[in-house]
Order: sequence, then C-alpha cells, then structure tokens
Amino acid sequence: MRVLGIETSCDETGIALYDTQHGLLADALYSQVAVHAEYGGVVPELASRDHIRKTLPLIDKVLADAQCNKSDIDAVAYTAGPGLVGALMVGATLARSLAKGLGVPSLGVHHMEGHLLAPMLADDPPAYPFVALLVSGGHSQLVRVNGLGMYTLLGESLDDAAGEAFDKTAKLLNLPYPGGPHVAKLAESGDPERFIFPRPMVKHPGLDLSFSGLKTHTLTTVRQCVAETGLTEQDKADIACAFERAVVDTLVIKCRRALKQEGLKTLVMAGGVSANKRLRESLAAKLGPEGIAVHYPSLRLCTDNGAMIAYAGALRLAAGERDGADAEVRARWPMTELSAPEVA
Repeated sequence: MRVLGIETSCDETGIALYDTQHGLLADALYSQVAVHAEYGGVVPELASRDHIRKTLPLIDKVLADAQCNKSDIDAVAYTAGPGLVGALMVGATLARSLAKGLGVPSLGVHHMEGHLLAPMLADDPPAYPFVALLVSGGHSQLVRVNGLGMYTLLGESLDDAAGEAFDKTAKLLNLPYPGGPHVAKLAESGDPERFIFPRPMVKHPGLDLSFSGLKTHTLTTVRQCVAETGLTEQDKADIACAFERAVVDTLVIKCRRALKQEGLKTLVMAGGVSANKRLRESLAAKLGPEGIAVHYPSLRLCTDNGAMIAYAGALRLAAGERDGADAEVRARWPMTELSAPEVA
C-alpha cells in the first residue's frame, strides 16, 4: 500500500510517499521560517496561505521523485491535529479531496503520534515497549508506549514546552527566529561555569516538567548583565550555555526516572528538540552505561515532516481505519484519547 502523507500543522509543509513493502519512497519539506522571521513567531494566517501555495507543488515533486503517478496512491494520510486550525484545514481539505477524486481512503493522523513513530523509519527501529520523550515547540511529554495507540502519559510540561522555552530564551538574547538552533549554537562558545541555572522540578516526585521558571531565571540574568556592563556577546553565550545545560540535565533526569519507574531499557526521543546535539550526547553518556538503548529519528525527520504522517497513517490504514463522514481537524487533541486499532 502506498500512502501519501501531508503535514500542515504549523509552519512547515511536509509531503511524503510511503510504501508498506518498500519503505519511504520520497519526501519533501518546505519551511516557512523566512515568512515568519520578521514577526519573531508564527503568524497563523500567513502560515495557512503559504500551505495553500506550497502543498500541491510539493505533492507533484514527491510523486516525480518517487517515479509515481497520482493513480499509484492507495491512501492519503494528513495531520488532523493538534496544530493551527487554519493550517490543519488546508492539509485536511486537500487530502480528503484528493482521496475522494482518486477513490481511495483518507485518514487524519495525530501529529504527536507521527513524531513518536518517526524513529520506526530508521534502519534499526526500537521494539515495544519503550518510554518516549516527545520534545518540540509545543509539547514536552513522557509516554509509555506498549504498541500502536497503546499510550500511557507519564508526565508532561505544566507550562512552557522545552522548545518554547528555547525560543523565548532566544528572544531574550536577541537571536533570530526560530530560536532553538541559535541558542544551541551560541551555547557552544559559552563558559559552563559562569552561570548555574536551576534544574526545575527534579527534586519533586513524579515526571511532570516545567520550564517557565527557567525562562524567568534567564530573564533575570539578562537584566543583571545589562545593568552591570551591558549585554555582551560573551554574556549571551554564557547564558545560552547555562540555559541549555539546565534543560538538558532536567530532561535526562526525568527520562532516567521514567525508565526506572516503568522497568524499561529503551528510550525513544522525537520532536524538534530531539535534534539538539547536547541532549543526544548527554542521554548517551548518562543512560548508555546503564544498558539503556536510546533511539532517535534521523535529523531531517526531527522537525515536522510528511514522512512521519505517511508512516503513522499507513499503520492505522493497514489496520482498517478510515475517515468517517464527520472527520474534522482539532487544534487541541490529547494523545491519551488515541486507542489501538481494532484490527492489528
């Protein structure tokens, strides 16, 4: 079965064609970073308009790269939520219209389930069960995964997600949008001993996360530097370093705690922040000696992409799931509402 995947949940248009026998045939991604950069964040109306302009050309490109025609598509999967409603509607409307025209089924996919399953596209995929750390601009969650749709939420961010905290810190340091990669790059030249930021909620029982206090601590440190000598480039690097280390240490501690609680030895990390070099290195250094295997998607599949939607959709379509007449997009959609397919 060849499944066309369409991702339009926020500011990236992702298209992919996945074959259940031969794997990922082709994928393409268009980022709207340049569109939103001057606003310092995503403008929903602009995002929707850009998806309208880019989705069809990207579908044509992916089909050409895969040396396939539209008639070769057996099903269409699209992101149905969570995300920006306008952006989601672009992908959903186009996907369902295309499927209707081709006489094939369509299926709305949960965006975070797509991220969670992205590491399964690797050459050495993890086996169930495992603990998943989902870290992106909008979500930070620890989830026990027993199988497709068999998810238990172990902990989540009570306020800012990790990626959101990175972006807000970037604004405090006057770094370009999107801020996460710029903070990480700047942190490489920072002095790790100058500032020691708190590791939020690590002394609290449980697996919930909180990064708003860390953001406030960053703001206080920036203001102190401005008041003393003005905010120098070295100040920025040292603050970025302290911030990144605090986030990474917090996530590593919570991951270890979750694995121990669940009695598991496999960790899967996905979402945009999973591309962070220090986070990957720290998880390997801290968990590897304990016999814990850590799996990630490839770097190009860490951010939003069509491949993860095509793959997640293919699994559920193969189990018999289809869009109903009342299918709709959802700006908010707790992953705990998902269930395992009735036919596995």
